[in-house]
Amino acid sequence: MEKKHFAPSELIINEDGSVFHLHVKPEQLADKIILVGDPGRVKTVASYFDTQECEVSNREFRTITGTYQGKRISVLSTGIGCDNIDIVMNELDVLANVDFQKRQEKEEHRTLEIVRIGTCGGLQPHTPIGTFLCSQKSIGFDGLLNFYAGRDEVCDLAFEMSFIRHMGWMGNQCQPYPYVIDCDKELMERIAQDDMVKGVTISAGGFYGPQGRVLRLPLADPQQNEKIESFRHGNHCITNYEMESSALAGLAKLLGHKATTVCMVIANRYAKEMNTAYKYTIETLIQKVLDRI
Repeated sequence: MEKKHFAPSELIINEDGSVFHLHVKPEQLADKIILVGDPGRVKTVASYFDTQECEVSNREFRTITGTYQGKRISVLSTGIGCDNIDIVMNELDVLANVDFQKRQEKEEHRTLEIVRIGTCGGLQPHTPIGTFLCSQKSIGFDGLLNFYAGRDEVCDLAFEMSFIRHMGWMGNQCQPYPYVIDCDKELMERIAQDDMVKGVTISAGGFYGPQGRVLRLPLADPQQNEKIESFRHGNHCITNYEMESSALAGLAKLLGHKATTVCMVIANRYAKEMNTAYKYTIETLIQKVLDRI
């Protein structure tokens, strides 16, 4: 079968041979990857490395590749939101699976192992501030995966319909059509083990209204969070809000990679509590991920 050729307008390669946004070259990418939102947290993660071989930066995308206890790892910042995850995941995939010289897919697929470390807001009494939470399932409010073929084949359609009915979104064209996606089970079990909550995460399209926060603008549905907190599907309840896990899990599954998200709860929306000093305690989570990835 003739291999697909990627035109310069679709696969954009910089003059130095790096991919367009990330500015990373294929040889600089490790098979094990840690994603963080904050560019400043890249150095925090890399400070645990035994060696560092390269550091590149462009806009909010900062990457350091090195080794930790014999494992070659790349740590990369994504910025905030599923739109940035779309850039990061597609560019990581082409770095691994496209020959940049020929602009064609490689003969053998290279599977990446990706763990996102972030922060989130808890939505249940059993997810208080300080909880480490692994996103077993993610609900995307962003709509990103709906633009890709194969979306229905990788999503939990029964869960989606149950959630839409519960929220009262049937036939409401003003609401996002959510998608529900599982993370990679083996990676989740290895990373979460028995000291993290395995939960259901909503990836919201914003920090304020989409997560039920009210400042000067009122919400379209003032009962949104109460509905979300009360939702049940089988043994599942929705445990937390964040802004990236659905796109990461969904694109990884479509592209043939392994991915999961782990977060530290820094706010509990149910209890209306917040910890702004979380940066001093998230390093414990970073160390767990480095040991287990």
